[in-house]
Formats: sequence, structure tokens, C-alpha cells
Amino acid sequence: MSAHDILLQRARAKPWEVALWVLALASPFVLSRHALIINEVAIVALFALSLDLILGFTGIVSLGHAAFFGMGAYAAALFAKLVTPDPLAGLAVGVLVSALLGALCSATVLRGTDLTRLMVTLGVALILMELANKLDWLTGGADGLQGVVMGPLLGQFEFDLSGRTSACYSLSVLLLLFVLARRLVHSPFGATLKAIRDNRLRAMAVGIAVNRHVAIVYTVAAAMAGAAGALLAQTTGFASLDVFEFHRSADVLLVLVIGGVGWLYGGVIGAVVFTLIQDTISSITPQYWTFWIGLFLVLLVRVGRERLLHPWTWWSRSSGGGAP
Repeated sequence: MSAHDILLQRARAKPWEVALWVLALASPFVLSRHALIINEVAIVALFALSLDLILGFTGIVSLGHAAFFGMGAYAAALFAKLVTPDPLAGLAVGVLVSALLGALCSATVLRGTDLTRLMVTLGVALILMELANKLDWLTGGADGLQGVVMGPLLGQFEFDLSGRTSACYSLSVLLLLFVLARRLVHSPFGATLKAIRDNRLRAMAVGIAVNRHVAIVYTVAAAMAGAAGALLAQTTGFASLDVFEFHRSADVLLVLVIGGVGWLYGGVIGAVVFTLIQDTISSITPQYWTFWIGLFLVLLVRVGRERLLHPWTWWSRSSGGGAP
């Protein structure tokens, strides 16, 4: 079997994956009372998936990924308010604007060390947040962009207060972009990204166009983050400076720490765990929920992800049964 055939085989969905996504798409109807949090999980998962493309598969560390998330949110919200409230058109605009921003910013991550990239990416997000604050005649400034009303999805499905349409919409976009990301990472291009992640100098020595590959994947990741931001603005009807805040970038890093990097389902699992913990603990102790999340992360590092989140997998390996 050739390397190309092996990559194609890895890109194919397994039966358990099909069942998992069917259950996920059915969850807004089965768990209709929790549709709003399902929508939030889907958006966070898509945001984490976009960061995993550059962090887990390319080795680029970023503290300013919220720049693309926020740009997608404001682009979709402004498009709905000033042009047309069609959700799919607004989503496309948010993706396109974020992709253009990612293409421009990709030049900032081609050189320097990881520390340099951290500071540069963080700086881009802070600059955009300050611009959104100063351009209050357009963005609403500190008050946020209010009065964003979305039209029916596909001309048929209204965005209601229950959040069922929003959840189905966000889950569908997540599934589509997850499939595209899966095909990307299990392609010759994706194998090249892993080579760059493992040893950039060696990749350059064997003739890989490192800068071009990094610029492409950074643009793709920015577009996906913009899609997540656009979904947030469309399903909540609001865009504020909060979408550019540092905690957005920090939270999505925590999601990947919980779920694991370099594995596309890591972002999905991390989003489910992080969002549920945040929602549950904040409802009990609104003031100190960050303490308990920090304690959970300490336990995760000390005990290990497999023992804490996947005890059945750890037990199977430790008993000699192998991975399931």
C-alpha cells in the first residue's frame, strides 16, 4: 500500500465517528432544553479546531488567535446589519475577512522564536481590539454592536430563543469544517506540516517550502476561527470587544490542553469538558469558578489526561490489553 493510499485510509471516517456525529446533530432535538449550551460547545470546538491546525500540526504557538475570531464576529455582525441578514452570506463574509487577515498576519510568524510569535500574535489581537473600541461609530465601541437581527436560515428556519436552530446551524458548520480539516491533515500537505513541526530546519534541508506551507495553514486556521466568531455573533445577535479579549485566546489554549493537541478530536472533547465545567461551576460559585478550573488543570497535569479523562483507555494499556 502506497503512502497516498495510507493517508486516504486515515482520512476516511470510522463507523464510530459516523455514529458520534449523528448523535451530535441529533442532540439539539433530544436535549432541546440544553440547545444553547450545545451551540456554545460547537463554537468553542470549532475555535479550538482552528488553533490545533497551527499549534498541534504545525508547531506555531499563538496567544492572539482571538484576533481572527473577533474579526469574523464583527464582519458577520456588520454584514447582517448593513447589507443583508442572510446567515450563510454573513458566515461567508466572516470567513473571507478572517482569511485575508490571516494571510496578512502569516508574515509575522514566519521568522523568530516561539516567544517572538507569542508576543506578535498577542499584539495583533490587542491592536484590533483597540481599533474596534476607537471606531465606535461603526462597531459600537465599548457598548458593542447591538441590534444584529438574523434572517431565517435557508429561508425556512427562524433563530428562536430556545437555541435549537442555532445549535443545529453551528454543529453543521463544525462538521463541515472538521471534515475539511481532517482531509487536510491526512494529505501530503498535512504530512509536510508535521515534518515542519518536528524539525523545521530538516524540512527546509529536504526542499520543503516551509514559509509557503506555514502561510497557507495559518490562513486556513484564521478562516476557521473567523467562522467560529461569525457563528457566535449570528447566534447571539451581538458582537462586543470581548471577542478580541486575551481570555478568548487563553481559554482556547486550555481547551486544547484538556483535549490534547495534534488530534482533531482533542479540540472537540476539550470544548465539551471545558464548557460543561465552566457552566456547572459558575452556576454554583460565580465568583470563584476560575479557581476550580485551575485546580482541574493542575490535576490533569499531575495525574495525566488518560487517567483522568480516559480511565478505560489507561486501564486497558496498563493491564496489557492494548489501546481500544
